[in-house]
Amino acid sequence: MSEVVKPIAEFDYDLFVIGAGSGGVRLARMSAATGARVAVAEERYLGGTCVNVGCVPKKLFVYASHVAEELEDGGGFGWSNKGDLSFDWPTLIKNKNAEIERLNGIYQSLLTSSGAHIIDGRAKITGPHTVQVADKTYTAKRIVVATGSWPNNPSFPGAEFVATSNEFFFLDQLPTRAIVLGGGYIAIELAGIMAGLGVDTTLVYRGDLLLRGFDDGVRHFVMQEVQKKGVKLKLGDNIASIEKAESGFHVTFDSGNNAETDLVLSAIGRKALTHGLGLEKQGVALRANGSIIVDQHYQTNVPSIYAIGDVIGGLQLTPVALAEGMYLSRFFFNPEALIPVDYTNIPTAVFCQPNIGTVGLTEAQAQREFGAIQVYESSFKPMKHTLSGRDERSLMKLIVDAATDKIVGVHMVGPDAGEILQGLAIAIKAGATKRVFDQTIGIHPTAAEEFVTMRVPRD
Repeated sequence: MSEVVKPIAEFDYDLFVIGAGSGGVRLARMSAATGARVAVAEERYLGGTCVNVGCVPKKLFVYASHVAEELEDGGGFGWSNKGDLSFDWPTLIKNKNAEIERLNGIYQSLLTSSGAHIIDGRAKITGPHTVQVADKTYTAKRIVVATGSWPNNPSFPGAEFVATSNEFFFLDQLPTRAIVLGGGYIAIELAGIMAGLGVDTTLVYRGDLLLRGFDDGVRHFVMQEVQKKGVKLKLGDNIASIEKAESGFHVTFDSGNNAETDLVLSAIGRKALTHGLGLEKQGVALRANGSIIVDQHYQTNVPSIYAIGDVIGGLQLTPVALAEGMYLSRFFFNPEALIPVDYTNIPTAVFCQPNIGTVGLTEAQAQREFGAIQVYESSFKPMKHTLSGRDERSLMKLIVDAATDKIVGVHMVGPDAGEILQGLAIAIKAGATKRVFDQTIGIHPTAAEEFVTMRVPRD
């Protein structure tokens, strides 16, 4: 798609980025570092969802929720924990907020030191080369939308009483009872956090199996393990309505059952944050769900307008947005270094308890693509729990294309799964075969060595 614009001197900026999340900040600062005139507008907080109400606070809270279990496990190793032990939610919130403010400052420093101009406020596209923030209009040769995504809201009666992940990280107090609505990774992560902190937690999902899109073996295994951690599962049901009660909320389900709770937390997916940006008026093509349609260069059907990150409806992962931001910066200002984003074999982790790590194809996907496959699978009690006595198991799974011996999928459930899978993702990206794994000497004693010692495929 060719781009016809005015001479560059006629614009205030070479590049105007709307949204200072992970992708927008990477794009803005790398572009400004080339000498380009760059502005980035942000109406909420620097760092976007990941830093403020996503990956970072979530993992800090996961750490917090593990502490009591770690102390309990110490008994099997000779440690006594008979003193008073208490948890203070406001302290966690305060310390988390301090860390987020520190990261906000780092993002601000990265942008300003690169030469990018930060504009506080909500931006609206008013023309193919114009953006309005408050009462001021800016012109730019190129405009990039990087506004990310936002939690979906339920529509049942009483939905106004529901909190989302945005509010969870700022709750004034930790509830005694909580109901989490949803069956995806955000729902299972937040449910695990609360259960680990001692909250009576129930996860409600309309389907019969959590984590749609993940390997079925992993899904079944995780459902068993999270229940051991205290998360109650209410599957095949949904919330019909919520009413305010004398103490907390009265929840009615589609099944006709009822429950009392202090918190209803909705995690039913996220949508592209495009409302109010002026895209429709400029003729930018959107999907029915509001996400922006782009080509291989992240260009919309309006030549001067581009988009990256969650807002284009792809994988909602911070590293993906970063990669897209880097690509677009090079596409605009350093084309000789241009490397397309490779969306195959992207590793990911779910910080439920225990963790999930995954890269490549699920077993069902591999069967559809290759036909003949071999599956190597191992389930075992982690070494730590031979003394702790905790009833927790890990799962490791390798999926191999029988015709080429290439490993096309790796999946793990267990402690530090994300840490382990990052290294294996490199091997998968490099095209490693099962024979290469077999020839690799394991690190003993570790859980990770199981991936290079599985010799017999599953029947």
